[in-house]
Amino acid sequence: MLYSTLRALFHFIFRLIFRLKVIGIENIPEDKPVILCANHTSNMDPPLLGSPLVTRRVHYMAKAELFDLPVLGWVLPRISAFPVKRGGVSKESIRLSLQLLQGNQILGIFPEGSRSNAGGIGKKGAASLALKSGAVVIPSAIVGGYKPFRRMTLVYGKPLDISEFADSGSSGVEEATNRIMEAIRDLVKKYESK
Repeated sequence: MLYSTLRALFHFIFRLIFRLKVIGIENIPEDKPVILCANHTSNMDPPLLGSPLVTRRVHYMAKAELFDLPVLGWVLPRISAFPVKRGGVSKESIRLSLQLLQGNQILGIFPEGSRSNAGGIGKKGAASLALKSGAVVIPSAIVGGYKPFRRMTLVYGKPLDISEFADSGSSGVEEATNRIMEAIRDLVKKYESK
């Protein structure tokens, strides 16, 4: 209930204040596991990425420290966020991610890892999860700077086929990560120029 209410509220705010335009929502399958991989520009990116999706819920990893804060610690689990330890591999968060994908859910992941790494090297988690689960990878682009009454665009790209890297070990995960990052950057460039 809280997720649905906040999703609708955020979508209304994004459309009203940031004149949000959404492109490619038809690229997200209704009945398959999906990983939305987007560039990371702001703390507002997670609610933005999931707000146009009326029929499907997006789950996010959030840094574990946020769950210790009084209000956020209560809200985050209720809006489909779960903790991940930064700076190391969290087996629990990987296990939960795979469980969600096995249940045909959607994960929202920002492969850049942090806003300070915008345009940098992608982290391998999204590609690794996609290859292990067979989830559909949707490269996504957030274009615009959260400037009030200036157009923002959210683009859900076409599904990205990374299946050729499934049996290639760690080098395959790295290649798949590079392909995901390249697809995100291509979308950002394409729609920044419009």
